[in-house]
Amino acid sequence: MGFKHILLDPVDAGIMCLTINRPKVLNALNKATLEEINQAIDQLEVDNNTRLLLITGAGEKAFVAGADIEEMSQLSALEAKAFSAFGLSVLRRLENASFPVIGLVNGFALGGGCELAMSCDLILASDNAKFGQPEINLGITPGFGGSQRLTRLVGRPMALELLYTGRIFGVEEALGFGLINYVYPQAQLMEKGLEMSREIVSKSRSSIQLIKQLVQRGQDLPLDNACIMESDQFGLSFSSPDQAEGMAAFLEKRAPHFN
Repeated sequence: MGFKHILLDPVDAGIMCLTINRPKVLNALNKATLEEINQAIDQLEVDNNTRLLLITGAGEKAFVAGADIEEMSQLSALEAKAFSAFGLSVLRRLENASFPVIGLVNGFALGGGCELAMSCDLILASDNAKFGQPEINLGITPGFGGSQRLTRLVGRPMALELLYTGRIFGVEEALGFGLINYVYPQAQLMEKGLEMSREIVSKSRSSIQLIKQLVQRGQDLPLDNACIMESDQFGLSFSSPDQAEGMAAFLEKRAPHFN
């Protein structure tokens, strides 16, 4: 499938990389770009070879500097609501994808860019990365889930401070907030992302899918209900050939060879 605003390329066995490719506007998200991300998810979900997706931005300045303000400035209230709903649905698809998603934040991740990063399972950032939800400065609210994901990731008081002030913060604060996993020099970001990706794809595919479902679906449930769901998934994991191989390998003191 040909794309105009994104790149979708294999980078290693089972590992795909989606690059937001609008560097002249710092990879801002317009409706066409969101549509292409949605189409890419469609493609990856039916490709049985896809084990993991990396997401990054073209160039050295930005992951995604935000939603496309020039396009948004022309929207009516109803059009803005539809744009928000579509963006929310695309990012939710990433969260619910059947494969892990790692964000490689290589510069500005503001507004819609921060929201895109937060929809990834893990975030690795370059040392020049900047984060923020500065929608307050435009007289609007976050529209792609920023108020909700930020609160869940960093806690209510800090989320409200960041949303009220719209301030931009760097990787040291992001690490302290628990927003990101690791920071690397920009030149090493892709290499480190691939290193982590290779480790993940070497594990049991079925177990990773079940773990992702447990975390995504269980985080907002009462603890007792979430634990019941975990028990169900634990039992289900025993129907996989990976369980037999993993336990046999442990008992035979060898590395497992998962399908």
